[in-house]
Amino acid sequence: MNKNIAHLTKEAILLLKQLIALPSFSKEEKDTADLLCLFFRERGVGYKRFGNNVWAYNKYRDDSRPYILLNSHHDTVKPNSGYTKDPFDPVETDNKLYGLGSNDAGGCLVSLIAAFLYYYEHEDLRYNLCLLASAEEEISGKNGVEEAIKHIGLMDFAIVGEPTQLQMAVAEKGLMVLDCEAIGVSGHAAREEGENAIYKAMEAIDWFRTFQFPKVSSHLGPIKMSVTVVNAGTQHNVVPASCTFVVDVRTTDVYNNQEILDIIRQHVSVNVNPRSTRLNPSAIALDHPVVQSGVRLGAKMFGSPTMSDQALLSIPSVKVGPGDSARSHSADEYIFLAEIEHGIIFYIDLLKNIV
Repeated sequence: MNKNIAHLTKEAILLLKQLIALPSFSKEEKDTADLLCLFFRERGVGYKRFGNNVWAYNKYRDDSRPYILLNSHHDTVKPNSGYTKDPFDPVETDNKLYGLGSNDAGGCLVSLIAAFLYYYEHEDLRYNLCLLASAEEEISGKNGVEEAIKHIGLMDFAIVGEPTQLQMAVAEKGLMVLDCEAIGVSGHAAREEGENAIYKAMEAIDWFRTFQFPKVSSHLGPIKMSVTVVNAGTQHNVVPASCTFVVDVRTTDVYNNQEILDIIRQHVSVNVNPRSTRLNPSAIALDHPVVQSGVRLGAKMFGSPTMSDQALLSIPSVKVGPGDSARSHSADEYIFLAEIEHGIIFYIDLLKNIV
């Protein structure tokens, strides 16, 4: 490892420890945003901030060149009840760094920051860099990347840092949560009265269970719809006039969320109201320069079932980073120290090989 990489790795690990020590639950990231601002200020890097989103551009940017967004998040989920270690105490043991957010996505964030600093003062880059440390990723909040991109300017494509074992997610599932209601007519259960809303709901639920969308994603497979909550009835002798149910829809890149919603409404005779259509699936062309750069580095491609800030980006993006998604949101979360070093080197080489 050369001296520059060694220095960047040491700084990245120290920054990650400082981030872990500051609680940064979604919507409560002020302290980690302050820390990131201080980190950039101490290194003479100009930065901007809106809310708890912090971003910076390379020193010698040129608007005639493409812009690459380097994005990861500094918010975390709340620690689950299975923790045996202090989630806010960054402890090194057996070449691992423990702590809440170490794997998701602190290791990715500090590795991206290190790669950004590596190129910060380069004058001959073929592109501009914008490093964005975003808030509210864990809740897909409206004051996170969705708000930040309104202020940072037009980007051409993005590298989103999430723990993927340095494999490239070239497609990612989206999400719609649907609140559905079947409407019937109330009546006495002892007589032939009313129209049972439960039976109407059962017909629609069976459709959700069995319907296959015509198009299937090559990376993500079929769209998956799951009925997860059902409520109806007030007492045993009253035919219910309403039956509500919730459907979890994991969308894929062959349709956008609105197209899927339109197809659903054409097939079921119940009211269907999405809580949101903003969390869209994403995909990037396999011949895109950033994908091909990763291929040259030996990174495998896959379709990701889990969501990230990609869902809120309208530009092509690839999701890749150090760490393992299986450790995300787990008790006693950790990242291997070597994974951070490898992440820094990977991001530097990924950017270097984009042609």
